[in-house]
Amino acid sequence: MIYHLKGRMVEINPTYVVIDCNGVGYMVHISLHTFSLLNDAGEAIELYTHLQVKEDSHSLFGFREKSERDLFRLLISVSGVGASTARTMLSSIEPKNIMEAIASGDAATVQRIKGIGAKTAQRVILELKDKVLKVFGEGEVFTSQNNTNKEEALSALETLGFARKPAEKVVEKILKQTTDPTVETIIKLALKNL
Repeated sequence: MIYHLKGRMVEINPTYVVIDCNGVGYMVHISLHTFSLLNDAGEAIELYTHLQVKEDSHSLFGFREKSERDLFRLLISVSGVGASTARTMLSSIEPKNIMEAIASGDAATVQRIKGIGAKTAQRVILELKDKVLKVFGEGEVFTSQNNTNKEEALSALETLGFARKPAEKVVEKILKQTTDPTVETIIKLALKNL
């Protein structure tokens, strides 16, 4: 296993970089998040890597932050999520936001990623929720209170007989307009608007 590469970046694109390590050029697939953390070609860099060995290819994936590589490895451990899908996930949403969505059970955020359907989003959350908290710890994965309050309020509104989609739109609007609302406040304001 190649743990990391340290060398001179000779080529940079949004989807890959070429790193010269003592005369050997490695093509390394990257996410847009890692791309945003890199500078121009010619600089010396270090990328944490993951080597994927398949029957017909060997692919090297690189990450500027070790935590992003750890999250990538967790994502590809889920059935139905391959390396390309995991890279798309890390390119679509900041890794920290993906961790928060998984930790809080926010399937809607995960589902917004291109290529992720409802079943895959639920599977990712179900299989990774405990692992994300264990690998990254409670401190690094900050589950926002708003997300918890939002889910509790939506659950209550559904119990009261309101459809999820319209209730979700109203609750989203309330969260944008109100600073740190309690569950009760969200429900009261939602009832006035539904």
